[in-house]
Amino acid sequence: MTQEELFKKLIAHSKEYGFIFPSSEIYDGLSAVYDYGQLGVELKNNIKKYWWDAMTRLHENIVGIDAAIFMHPRVWEASGHVGAFNDPLIDNRDSKKRYRADVLLEDYIAKQDEKIEKEVEKARKRFGDSFDEALFRQTNPRVAEHRAKRDAVHDRMVKALQDNDLQELRQIILDAEIVCPISGTRNWTEVRQFNLMFETKIGSVSEGANTIYLRPETAQGIFVNFLNVQKTGRMKIPFGIAQIGKAFRNEIVARQFIFRMREFEQMEMQFFVRPGDEMNWFNYWRETRMKWHRALGFGDDKYRFHDHEKLAHYANAATDVEFEFPFGFKEVEGIHSRTDFDLGNHQKFSGKKIQYFDTETGESYVPYVVETSIGVDRMVLQVLSAAYKEEQLENGESRVVLSIPAAIAPVKAAVLPLVKKDGLPEIAHRIMDSLKYDYNVQYDEKDSIGKRYRRQDAIGTPLCITVDHQSLEDATVTVRHRDSMQQQRVAIAELPALVADEVSLKKLLEKIMA
Repeated sequence: MTQEELFKKLIAHSKEYGFIFPSSEIYDGLSAVYDYGQLGVELKNNIKKYWWDAMTRLHENIVGIDAAIFMHPRVWEASGHVGAFNDPLIDNRDSKKRYRADVLLEDYIAKQDEKIEKEVEKARKRFGDSFDEALFRQTNPRVAEHRAKRDAVHDRMVKALQDNDLQELRQIILDAEIVCPISGTRNWTEVRQFNLMFETKIGSVSEGANTIYLRPETAQGIFVNFLNVQKTGRMKIPFGIAQIGKAFRNEIVARQFIFRMREFEQMEMQFFVRPGDEMNWFNYWRETRMKWHRALGFGDDKYRFHDHEKLAHYANAATDVEFEFPFGFKEVEGIHSRTDFDLGNHQKFSGKKIQYFDTETGESYVPYVVETSIGVDRMVLQVLSAAYKEEQLENGESRVVLSIPAAIAPVKAAVLPLVKKDGLPEIAHRIMDSLKYDYNVQYDEKDSIGKRYRRQDAIGTPLCITVDHQSLEDATVTVRHRDSMQQQRVAIAELPALVADEVSLKKLLEKIMA
């Protein structure tokens, strides 16, 4: 099964089992907009809690806020979004499809990297234990050819983006002989800039309404509340402000399911530090955030850092945490050192003094900021991508299972009476009552026990609790574990403690601090 086929199966599975639906589907949907179903919203909320607790409970100097989506339009002038929040777009005249020019070039670079890795793998199989990979990468002419193509396009792209040279971006696409994935032709238009912010009106009548924007990021709500939080919370630098909320971008090239959408949710934390201390904190958050990802247990090799060569106008350092999706390594989180750009600009545009008086140094200054910004929707896709498995069992059967970490699984346990009579449903409902106040638990009495196990595997439920006739005799049940499919006999009275230990969020948080 190819990675593309796997991704298509994942999308179908997400809809079939109530994780994610196309928005307004009965009206043929709305491009790049999705709704979360009954299981998707549980998974999403559990991911948000994992992030929120990791920020606000593990760090005594981080607090949270929830700022409004609508903000004064001057906010977006100060932040630079009105003048500079653009994507370089290019159209193919034959397919009438529009693409981001930089993404086309990044895909070309990724293909050259893939070709290099294929050459290395072929050589490894050919030479076996005597294979010297480092020497092969240095001396093989085909590897050298692919690397030369890659580096030439990469270097030209970085310079063109830094210089905002749209004509050069188009020329690189032409020189690299990049074709449209739909038409297969190189009939490209010029590259143009397109602002990504949604506009709307505020006011009682249309004639007197003012133009405002749906926020393209949640960070600015934190910056404009810096003094409110600092003073009311008596916060001392260094300290952070965390927020989870919706953001909106008019993405022309929205793609790859929920990876890039027009309406999405962000989890952001802005950490305020003394000028000069920002790189120490940048490195701290770089490592801490990677620990948060790796604690989920999907494999350290699934993650990597990608340091930015072209920095945003506000940054002096930036890196991405990338995860290996079925469509390749892509960004799930950004860590940026934003300097004093945001607070400094809001001070300038608002005319209000936004400074911190440092009692230790006796100085007043505009703090520097280190940001961590992660997409909730991308995290949902990351979890589903890593968890989806098709397994062949020893008895010749197969199963689809979502091996979602138990702490963030949508349903923690399923309670299953073996038959719908003989008092078994009554015991099952009593077990439900003992667990439902603490966990999302499902009751299921339809179909054979095997089919019910398969349903729970497919939605990622870590534990299945089966009530059978022995339960009437000795008050025990069978607990089946999702990943191993092993079963154990447990006293009903012990179930709350067993479930608590199995699905504990505390264990994940402790991994981060280890």
